[in-house]
Amino acid sequence: MPMNIRDIIALAPVIPELELTDSALALPLARALCAGGLRVMEISVRTPVGLACIESIRKVLPDAVVGAGALTRAVDFAAADRAGAQFGATPGLTPELAAASRGARFPVMPGVMTPTEVISARNSNFNVLKLFPAEQAGGVGILHTFGLAFPDVRFCASGGITRTNAANYLSLANVACVAGSWVVSDALVMQGDWPGIEALARDAKALARS
Repeated sequence: MPMNIRDIIALAPVIPELELTDSALALPLARALCAGGLRVMEISVRTPVGLACIESIRKVLPDAVVGAGALTRAVDFAAADRAGAQFGATPGLTPELAAASRGARFPVMPGVMTPTEVISARNSNFNVLKLFPAEQAGGVGILHTFGLAFPDVRFCASGGITRTNAANYLSLANVACVAGSWVVSDALVMQGDWPGIEALARDAKALARS
């Protein structure tokens, strides 16, 4: 049975966002993240190898929880499902994407930026949302306001999240996790420094949630 999205975002305070252009890096990177305690990862389907990376990790690392990120078209949902994605994330929500999500075999965390978009997402029966881009949308301040206006909604903050500001987001009761790419440092990945990636993951796993 598929995990629900609330269970998934409860597994770690940080979801690494991976935008891979070399499928050979997917497995060692995912192994390092899992070893550091970050089992949940979101792989962008924007790149030509994104779906192949999801598929390879799912086949080899059963402990990893692999999501498909940057879903922007209805056809992306079917492709992510074939690759074995365990959850999906969108940068925004349209009627077409809402309809596609209802036919998906995995839970979806749609992106929102404004109060109107939060209301629209709730009306489509979503109560776990990705604030994107978080820093540009108003950051911690707008999420605090959303907590007062929408007490039943939980958020994953994404967009401009760094090791420096992640704890500020996680201090809010309505923020279940943050998503970011600082734990998959490009320099370390290109060097194949998997112990370095594991150390970044371990540090991120230790961030306190509200």
